[in-house]
Amino acid sequence: METKRMKMKSRCKGRTKMGKPCRAAATGGGLCFFHANPNKASELGRMGGRGNRHTVAESGDPMPPLDTPVAVRDRGNRLFDDVIAGKIQPKVAAVLVSLLNLQLHAIRPADMEQQLARLEQQSKLTDSSANEPKAADDREHESRAASGEPGEAGEALD
Repeated sequence: METKRMKMKSRCKGRTKMGKPCRAAATGGGLCFFHANPNKASELGRMGGRGNRHTVAESGDPMPPLDTPVAVRDRGNRLFDDVIAGKIQPKVAAVLVSLLNLQLHAIRPADMEQQLARLEQQSKLTDSSANEPKAADDREHESRAASGEPGEAGEALD
């Protein structure tokens, strides 16, 4: 019975909003911390609420397009730096990394198609430029043969 009375003495003398006795431990004045400091509860609640807000960070830098593997890599590096600096939570960063991975897998085939088109174009240019000197040599050889001038082919026949 003695311990029950001691517990009652160590409990707050204040009442809850429902009219029931406060069950918190009492401080030196006989009230719990929040009944002794009624404004502190709302202040602490505001502070906690501010920490839970999800705000969109406005950065001064416009985001460059993620149209090359290098751009995706650079964005990943920036994301890593933001996590280390505490600007982005690791859970959010994990989701963003999976989106970057998806973007990278979408870019690679398109990038390969562009490289293939460039190589085909270069091949066509190389083939056409290789045929032009040969045709010019043939015309020169024909004109020498018609005029009777000795050329490389004529010298080889002698």
